[in-house]
Amino acid sequence: LNCQKAAMRSLRLARNHSSSEHERLVYEGWILYDTGHREEALAKAEESISIQRSFEAFFLKAYALADTILDSESSSYVIQLLEEALRCPSDGLRKGQALNNLGSVYVDCDKLDLAADCYVNALNIRHTRAHQGLARVYHLKNQRKAAYDEMTKLIEKARNNASAYEKRSEYCERDMARSDLSMATQLDPLRTYPYRYRAAVLMDDHKEAEAIAELTKAITFKPDLQLLHLRAAFYDSMGDSISTIRDCEAALCLDPNHADTLELHKKAQERVKDSLQMK
Repeated sequence: LNCQKAAMRSLRLARNHSSSEHERLVYEGWILYDTGHREEALAKAEESISIQRSFEAFFLKAYALADTILDSESSSYVIQLLEEALRCPSDGLRKGQALNNLGSVYVDCDKLDLAADCYVNALNIRHTRAHQGLARVYHLKNQRKAAYDEMTKLIEKARNNASAYEKRSEYCERDMARSDLSMATQLDPLRTYPYRYRAAVLMDDHKEAEAIAELTKAITFKPDLQLLHLRAAFYDSMGDSISTIRDCEAALCLDPNHADTLELHKKAQERVKDSLQMK
């Protein structure tokens, strides 16, 4: 569920109505995981597995373990857990999710053929989102046309999916990318990537005022660090040090230690200082 409160309420209801101890432990594990208690969630998953091996317990453990930067040993263990999950009875929706996650781990391990097999198997049980994973595999194999076509299949199945248009834009030429990102904004005006992309293209075309305006649209509803830093950098390239300083200071309110913004802020302040001394 996209609504965190609704998801948590559902998990608590599921826990309260669990028909077995091992099932209750899994729901408690998800509640703990979703509230930031990863180690406690892992303990619940292990306790559940000790009572009865189940898809949900193995999946929870693999999911919680994968939520870190994995080394080769940890990745191998997550793969093993997901394979154990897939050996247990479950419905197609959940098995599709496990195959999708397994494909992602294989991609991170640079095992692209194994990842592709996972995504194809997920698609065979109608896990539509696997199109995106398979497109990523094609892209990493430098098969850009195949990646684009795979995302087109997802768009055809999942209509009005802004994220699918946004993702497909990465696999095509500039004009087609702009068209996809325009559609993404039309479907979900609060996604920031399309604004950043359009702003960057406008700057490349020396349309500075339009680029600034595009970023300002996004900052109006989401004044995040990345957007503010990018607009500050644009102002800096235009020689507008006052506006650069203003955006840098706003960005530093969000992250006082952001190195690139600190450097940009210092450079703009020195330019203003030099300008005042010359007067």
